[in-house]
Amino acid sequence: MKKVALIIGGSRGIGRAIALRLARSGFNIWLTYKGNHEAAGKVKSEIEAVGSACDLISFDI
Repeated sequence: MKKVALIIGGSRGIGRAIALRLARSGFNIWLTYKGNHEAAGKVKSEIEAVGSACDLISFDI
């Protein structure tokens, strides 16, 4: 069973880089984002391409 990492603000920038690094290291990702659905979807596709699962969670903290 893979570990899960929760990434706050993971659709762009540093959050995106962290999410991809953790996915390559074998983590499944729970990725939060505020409202850029297109950017979040791209990151989800990249994460899934390396073999990890990704759940998107849209909300404003």
